[in-house]
Amino acid sequence: MPANPTMRFGVDTGGTFTDCVSIERGQVKVLKVFSTPDSPATAILEGLRRLSGGRSGRWTPEIIHGTTFGTNSLLERRGARVALVTTAGFEDLIEIGRQARPRLYDLNIRRDPPLVPRPLRWGIKERTVAGGKVILRPGPGELKRLGALVKRLKPESIAVCFLFSFASPKNERIAARALRDLGLPVSASHEVLPEFREYERLSTVVINAYLAPRLGAYLAGLERAVSTGLGPDEPGSARKPGRIYVMQSSGGITTAARAAAEPVRTILSGPAGGVVATAWLAESLGLRRAISFDMGGTSTDVCLLDGQPRTTKESSVGGLPIAIPVLDVHSVGAGGGSIARFDRGGALRVGPESAGSTPGPICYGRGGTRPTVTDANLLLGRLDPDYFLGGTFRLAPEAVEQIFTDFLDGQSRGLGSRAVSFKNALELAQGIVAVSNATMEKALRVISIERGYDPRDFSLVCFGGAGGLHAAELARSLGLAGVIVPRNPGAFSALGVSLSDVVKDISQSVLLVVPDGGETERQGAPKNPEFRNFLGRLGREFARLEKAGRAELRRERFAEKFSAAQRYLEVRCRGQSYELSVPFTADFPGRFRTEHEKAYGYVHPGRPLEIVSLRVRLAIRTSKPPAGPKRAGARAGSAPSPLKQKPVWFNGRFRPTPFYDREQLGAGSRIAGPAVIFEYSSTTVVPPGYECRVDEYLNLVVTSRGG
Repeated sequence: MPANPTMRFGVDTGGTFTDCVSIERGQVKVLKVFSTPDSPATAILEGLRRLSGGRSGRWTPEIIHGTTFGTNSLLERRGARVALVTTAGFEDLIEIGRQARPRLYDLNIRRDPPLVPRPLRWGIKERTVAGGKVILRPGPGELKRLGALVKRLKPESIAVCFLFSFASPKNERIAARALRDLGLPVSASHEVLPEFREYERLSTVVINAYLAPRLGAYLAGLERAVSTGLGPDEPGSARKPGRIYVMQSSGGITTAARAAAEPVRTILSGPAGGVVATAWLAESLGLRRAISFDMGGTSTDVCLLDGQPRTTKESSVGGLPIAIPVLDVHSVGAGGGSIARFDRGGALRVGPESAGSTPGPICYGRGGTRPTVTDANLLLGRLDPDYFLGGTFRLAPEAVEQIFTDFLDGQSRGLGSRAVSFKNALELAQGIVAVSNATMEKALRVISIERGYDPRDFSLVCFGGAGGLHAAELARSLGLAGVIVPRNPGAFSALGVSLSDVVKDISQSVLLVVPDGGETERQGAPKNPEFRNFLGRLGREFARLEKAGRAELRRERFAEKFSAAQRYLEVRCRGQSYELSVPFTADFPGRFRTEHEKAYGYVHPGRPLEIVSLRVRLAIRTSKPPAGPKRAGARAGSAPSPLKQKPVWFNGRFRPTPFYDREQLGAGSRIAGPAVIFEYSSTTVVPPGYECRVDEYLNLVVTSRGG
């Protein structure tokens, strides 16, 4: 046994619960604690203490953190006071944007103000042309005056973004170096995103500067809390705080220091862990096509996997574009804590407002007074108050029924003749579940049907604390092949965070015209000498990017062996505005034509191609536990004994329904619906007409008895 063994923790901070997972010698343990929004580190520390309790000897914690801190800061506009330095004449680009109207026919649109107000935006006399030639350098006197002006206005962070700095960063380096003498965090576009499209690059670097001080302070505070909170440097306790890593939006992890310097890469960190865990489970099961379905307390996140998860550069948060690679996750405001209300026309609405962890749903008994999806499921009998969180937290159904009745009466009086026709609290609860399901079904249609995929070819990998309550009904609506509920579904995203590889993404815009010759080169080396030389040039550019990325990883103390780099080209037809990503191979032009036809339904066979950007992904693989123990315990097809039976509301009436403890189910067990299966972190509902079997890895597989 090593003298100072490492214990790996995955932490996923959500709006209602903070999920913690520990992995040691291939053994996985999970814990859910209520989130503490005012001080997220408090809940994290509580979870780590409880998971690591009772350890002896010296050990080192390694913490991988998936967080919505950056997203929430941006949505709530609680970032830093940012100064923007750009090329003279382009100071207002951040406000002009693309001039796209969010609602085409709305003549009274009010845009949110830009993250940097006009008095904090300065232009500097410099110019680099499109080819990368510097024709005007910023003068020392101007930089000195700029530094004094910036200092006088007291910003907390600085963003620097010059025209064509992706082609040559010389001027931007000079300005950034001078401004760093002020002792403030400086975000330079050639470091954050050296790619073309001026507005998207500017927006990305401004968001980075906007988040850097707060996320840096948060991560530094978390490191201090872990250092002191897991025990002093003495035998029998943690020897040192170890290292803290942060989940990136692209599905890999990075160091806390790098995340603090480039927080924009963590902006969609929260949902990424669940997608990584889904990909790991699908690979273990030999499942090529799957949809990840993560329903938590505040939102539902869905992602389609056709082989590997999709990534995109065309994402936005709060209406602000972010041009870094992110997993292609679609999120909607539907979760267990989503609050129900009636609009002025008497229609029932659910979400996106959430009760969070404080006060939380009514049934938590923490002061909640407005109906939520969790309360509705409890009222319908689909949650058992005595077995929530493994019996460690009892729910309060009596309070739910009373408040639902009072809420319905009050709304009926207020709406008068427009009142909806719910007769009682049970019908209201059924309506809340139906509206929530409709919102989530729409999200699933967006990532499948609207992108040309047939949902019947996919299985729904369902997780999150509330996912199992709704997954089967959604599968029925969309005709999905079936539902797979992994072990510990309520902490599956935290498990994905802990399973993630260390990843470094590097990109560079190049804008190169592709010579003829690669269109039909499907086998062997290209025969056209010009095209062959072009491939050699691209190979050298990729090698340069790889070398820079490996050097950065080594500076961050990663000495492990790198896996083979993944190389991608961003390609478009000349004259097009947007590009598609294809792997860098000798036949990439043909692959691009295939992807173009798949994405847009047509192709231009003879049109010249243009390479917009090069992308490299470097990864350091982490060890992964097996997908689950192949535990026997039940004869194939056998029906286990239920723990209890009680009435549950299905299709407008109560039906006697058995409740099972998942821990008592062995591989091969089969359960006919209606049934409810509870466990520590989640509850799974098997509706009438469905059945559930336990596979060899102890996943629950829910399918229609008709198919």
